[in-house]
Amino acid sequence: MKKLKIFNDPIYGFIAVRNPLIYKIIEHPYFQRLRRISQMGLSYLVYPGAHHTRFHHVLGCTYLMQKAIETLRMKNVEISDEEEEALTIAILMHDMGHGPFSHALEHTFIKGISHEFVSLKFMEILNDDFNGALDLAIQIFKGDYNRKFMNQLISGQLDMDRLDYLKRDSFYSGVAEGHISVERLITMLDVKDDQLVVEFKGIYSVEKFIMARRFMYWQVYLHKTGIVAERVLVKIIERARELIIKGEDVPCSATLKVFLDNEVNENNFDESIIEAFSRLDDYDVMSAVKDWCYHEDKILSYLCTSIVNRRLPKIEMRNEEFEKSEILERKEKVKAALNLSDKEVDYLVYHGTVSNKAYNPEAEQINILYKNGEQKDIVKASDSASIQALSLTVRKYFLCYPKKLR
Repeated sequence: MKKLKIFNDPIYGFIAVRNPLIYKIIEHPYFQRLRRISQMGLSYLVYPGAHHTRFHHVLGCTYLMQKAIETLRMKNVEISDEEEEALTIAILMHDMGHGPFSHALEHTFIKGISHEFVSLKFMEILNDDFNGALDLAIQIFKGDYNRKFMNQLISGQLDMDRLDYLKRDSFYSGVAEGHISVERLITMLDVKDDQLVVEFKGIYSVEKFIMARRFMYWQVYLHKTGIVAERVLVKIIERARELIIKGEDVPCSATLKVFLDNEVNENNFDESIIEAFSRLDDYDVMSAVKDWCYHEDKILSYLCTSIVNRRLPKIEMRNEEFEKSEILERKEKVKAALNLSDKEVDYLVYHGTVSNKAYNPEAEQINILYKNGEQKDIVKASDSASIQALSLTVRKYFLCYPKKLR
């Protein structure tokens, strides 16, 4: 690469790529696929502007990583050029394992495998292609490198991933409550005892960050319309698989067919599956869903039409569990009205739970660094009672069923 490469980002402005290896990774088909993976699943059915992609997000994360490295070096934290390259590669590739519509279908096409596991597989393949140039990046990504704070920059309570998706998703959804000052948060970062800490001057920015996470999860990521839309999408894939098992014709792309015909899990996640997954994106799914609106199977047709025309089922959300008798009564009513079997009604009436913890000190603490060198967890350092409350898990229960019975 003989010249500087620049991406124009609506959040941060120009994002510069100076490293030839990093640019080669961006140009790789595995990475370019992220242009066709929605960042926020089906949230655009609630917030029309939320059409940005994982490609946008990982470039933003890369920009923030550059800023974090620059800040830490100014505070006399030694980071070599090799470590800088590895950190940038690790954050750049951390989401490569996402499938169509990101989290919405994460465990639908591949059972029991997280997107982080798939990202690591992609990294290992590219590492072979680039003759071991990603060795250090993989160590940092896995948390095996001897400098633990570097893994925290990739996957931690204040990692570059969270900082970017909150700011970016807030921008594209138009939900102002999710806006955070990532610049100030990064400026306040430091490293003590090989752990990321935040200077005391940044305590209110951390509080705002935790509050923003709460707002974004309950107002955006776990919005009830988004929940029901994503559940319908899962039901579509399940119904398509059931029909295929019965021997019925369910036309779709060759790539999607691989994951409908086979139950993929960790035991059979081989090179052929990885290669097929590297081609699977939102377009495969939505193209099939549009066609299936006219399928002879009334269940599949109904579910697909619900997504395409945004005629989504009714969803009720409560803080307490639904009584089994109430769920059964609802199922019986739908069964009778639409002449469905017990198995068929499960595609139209279903229940579940969602939960969120804005701050999880059990997994990893956000430590505030005082001028005298003392460190305290944000819950103890903060004078806001709401921060302690936000470290508790909030759980909600939902029940979905057709709005109109015809």
